[in-house]
Amino acid sequence: MKAEIINVGTELLLGETVNTNATFLAKELKLIGISVYHMSTIGDNQQRLKELLTSAFERSEIIITTGGLGPTKDDLTKETVAATLGVDMIFNDGELEKLKKIFKHREKDLNEGNLRQAYFPDGAKIINNNNGTASGCIIENGKNIIIVLPGPPREITPMVKETIIPYLEKFSDQKFVSKVINVCGIGESIMEERVMPLIKAQENPTLAPYFKETGLILRAMASAKDELTAKKMLAPFVKEVEKLLGDNIYAYGEDLTMESVVGRYLMENNLTISTAESCTGGLLSGALINIDGISKVFKTGFTTYTNESKTEFLGVEKALLDKYAAVSKQVAEAMAIGAAKVANTDIALSTTGIAGPTGGTKEKPVGLVYVGLYVKGKTYVKKLNLMGDRQKIRTRAVREALDFLRRTLNVPKYDFDEQA
Repeated sequence: MKAEIINVGTELLLGETVNTNATFLAKELKLIGISVYHMSTIGDNQQRLKELLTSAFERSEIIITTGGLGPTKDDLTKETVAATLGVDMIFNDGELEKLKKIFKHREKDLNEGNLRQAYFPDGAKIINNNNGTASGCIIENGKNIIIVLPGPPREITPMVKETIIPYLEKFSDQKFVSKVINVCGIGESIMEERVMPLIKAQENPTLAPYFKETGLILRAMASAKDELTAKKMLAPFVKEVEKLLGDNIYAYGEDLTMESVVGRYLMENNLTISTAESCTGGLLSGALINIDGISKVFKTGFTTYTNESKTEFLGVEKALLDKYAAVSKQVAEAMAIGAAKVANTDIALSTTGIAGPTGGTKEKPVGLVYVGLYVKGKTYVKKLNLMGDRQKIRTRAVREALDFLRRTLNVPKYDFDEQA
């Protein structure tokens, strides 16, 4: 089936809000074998939206809109859908009662705009919104299925996963299963080059590479008449990917980060950790602190940006700093040893480097970073040469430091899908 996504909101066109709904919906639809052929963003203009909907009804079978369901006068998506279809807007008593409960809990009064949210196109099936006041709806009209959703991602995500996807799955005679393979330690072009033999030969299963802020991912997907058969087809295909990428695969599952994988291992094995940071300035400890429950093992994070602070808080000898300078493998090692000693932890991870844009030399250019690692009496140091602006260098240094820890500890390739 051909699908089309229409994102409504002037704030999207002005660049004031990032349109994450479009990519989220396209990804979810792909998982059940529905292809998105058109994707549009349009402002809060009823006439232009009506023209776009008219075209969408002719060329697509499934039309999904997001946004324009709020209480303000420019929120007119439902009204425009009804006008385009030639149906009336019908008041829903159940929605009114829901809105009354929400506003009573908030200790606020319903206004005229909120009451408008209880109206829906005639014949619509209402999709409950447990995270906001604007419910969505599904309208089946001849060859078209129109799905109308609110704009906020925190509202739309559970509605799609819990209601829309199960509803749309009944229109496909195939079952789709996928596996997200999280990759690190190599660039996007190298990853693609290694798996290209599988991509060129693919039919079913398929393999697609992506780049996200959290790193590289590959999505392997198989389809069959039933889910069990699809899973049996996918398993050996994923094994082939493993052979090609080896330790560059760090975990399996959606929306993972390196810190979530490392943090899980530390907590499962009761390994305490501390950090000592110079160039990353707290980003490394911040990444670890993002993990729920990490307080069981994370003890202290030192941000020692100056030579004096490295000596005062970590015990790095002044003579060592004078001889090798702060950005050196010797100081990175001493920082890790000092953090482990002061915090009394099993593991300590340190960073020192030149994030730029100034401060680099021919011998020590911008992007040079040393990562120090202490693990139960043993020390390790890794030298990095990173590219990018100041923020990218710092962010990549954190990712590389955590990957260095992962490889040193031989953290297993967790499959978060299997434990979901």
